[in-house]
Amino acid sequence: MSEQVLDHIAGYEHRFNSLFEEYFDTLSAGLDAPSFSRFTPECLQLLRDLSLRGGKRMRVVLLHEAARLVTAGPVEGLDAAALSIELLQTHGLVHDDLIDDSPTRRGGPSTYYAYRERFADRPQTALGLTVLAGDLALALSLQVLLDAKVPVAVRQAMVEVQTRTAADTFVGQIIDLERDVTTPDEEVLHCVADYKSARYSILAPMQLGLLAAGEQPALFETELRAYARLVGICGQMRDDYLDLFGDAATMGKPTGTDIRDGKHSYTVSALLAVVEGTERALVQAALGDPSCTPETLAAVREIGERRGVTGRMQADMQRYAQQASAVAAGWRSRWREEAVTFFERVPLLSVERAM
Repeated sequence: MSEQVLDHIAGYEHRFNSLFEEYFDTLSAGLDAPSFSRFTPECLQLLRDLSLRGGKRMRVVLLHEAARLVTAGPVEGLDAAALSIELLQTHGLVHDDLIDDSPTRRGGPSTYYAYRERFADRPQTALGLTVLAGDLALALSLQVLLDAKVPVAVRQAMVEVQTRTAADTFVGQIIDLERDVTTPDEEVLHCVADYKSARYSILAPMQLGLLAAGEQPALFETELRAYARLVGICGQMRDDYLDLFGDAATMGKPTGTDIRDGKHSYTVSALLAVVEGTERALVQAALGDPSCTPETLAAVREIGERRGVTGRMQADMQRYAQQASAVAAGWRSRWREEAVTFFERVPLLSVERAM
């Protein structure tokens, strides 16, 4: 992507981070909690810390650019929608890290491990508070939409989008766990990527942005879903690729977690499809072994590189990115040229990112 587009994204990121910080400052003073409670402000602080460790805020970018498909003018309700999207993301991160037993997230401690340290002698308390922190983030993501200063019909439509999106994401988590006790084919992997990631990271931001701008996204449901699914597949493939072949320092989290957790990710499935003999035995022995050593992971990584897994995955990501760009290109007759061009380029960004 061009430097101009990257600068455009950075502008959204900077503005939203200030908005998010202001939101948590206000929330800390306004949440209805008993005055004696120490756990509630601690929970809010952990949610704040995790939320403000965000990356490029691509969901927020997609939201604003979806509104720009319709109009170049200011649009009411986008700030509330952006907060809702990122609070739902925070909810997902808290629960993801609990499910995966991940110690770090975005260069800092996961909420679960922060609570484990805080309550080292009370593991059930740490577990319960982590679940409730994620639940609180979900409730807050809907509350900000209910408080949005937009027409009642738009507000209701936005809440419906986020409620359906949350349910889809939970189903995505369920089938993600189900995937790992089966031998998934490509369509299962695509379905997990769609439900677990694409629907809340791409589809919902676009639907919310269009709604805020006065458009009816239901009229374009099929093509929006097709675009989101393809971009989601690219993004999940990239996540899975980076988990084995990426740089831990750049990503702010350890690599090899999918191997150690026994996840049948895109990368693991690609590996198992090409290895045999002693190489297959090594990969299968590492898969699901939480004590798998860095040396073993390096050996698995080397096998993947030598057997062409990296090249095939990169080619697949490029193919799906091009398909998504082609879907977006079809919007030119309906929506604004500048924003359509942006959505054409987004799939390439998901393929090229290093974290």
